Amino acid sequence: MVGAVGLRLLQVSPQSAAVLIPVKAFKEAKHRLAPALGASERAELARDMATHVVRSAAPLPAAVVCDDRVVREWADSVGAAVVWRPGTGLNAAVRSGVDHLQAAGYERVIVAHGDLPRAGSLAPLGDWPGVTLVPDRRNDGTNVIALPSDCPFEFSYGKGSFSRHFAQAQRLGRSLRVLRDPAFGLDIDLPADLEELAVRS
Repeated sequence: MVGAVGLRLLQVSPQSAAVLIPVKAFKEAKHRLAPALGASERAELARDMATHVVRSAAPLPAAVVCDDRVVREWADSVGAAVVWRPGTGLNAAVRSGVDHLQAAGYERVIVAHGDLPRAGSLAPLGDWPGVTLVPDRRNDGTNVIALPSDCPFEFSYGKGSFSRHFAQAQRLGRSLRVLRDPAFGLDIDLPADLEELAVRS
């Protein structure tokens, strides 16, 4: 299901890019922060960070891929299109979201996770003709991936995803750029990440 906002995705020039943001249910997000934050605080943090990432997409359009009705309503409220993919899991949902944006006419997609509270403008990350990978600050996860929408990239999120995504881009023979950026590298998964966020605030 694509909300009314999402219909704008069909009215684009062929030379364009969009940002895809996978967002899980806020109430289920960030369980590893439980030693530091209560359930309602974790949900509020997840929503605030995702809102920041949507705003960081500007001037590019943002689409949120999700399977939660509260997230869908939130996405509509912040002006993001909704790519409704219930029960697919993160990797399949992202792959489906990229395919959806390709079908809508976008030639490049920037996949950015919704827990990047210091993310700057995402648009410049789409200026590379091949694949751009932005690892987290531990060089373990992959916080942002920018790629041509027709690239048959197999997303493999989870622990150690950066090395898998790096190898995947090499196997595909695509030009590869790795950007290590302190702002995009800070994602919030553990209490230590909250401490780092406080230091940078």
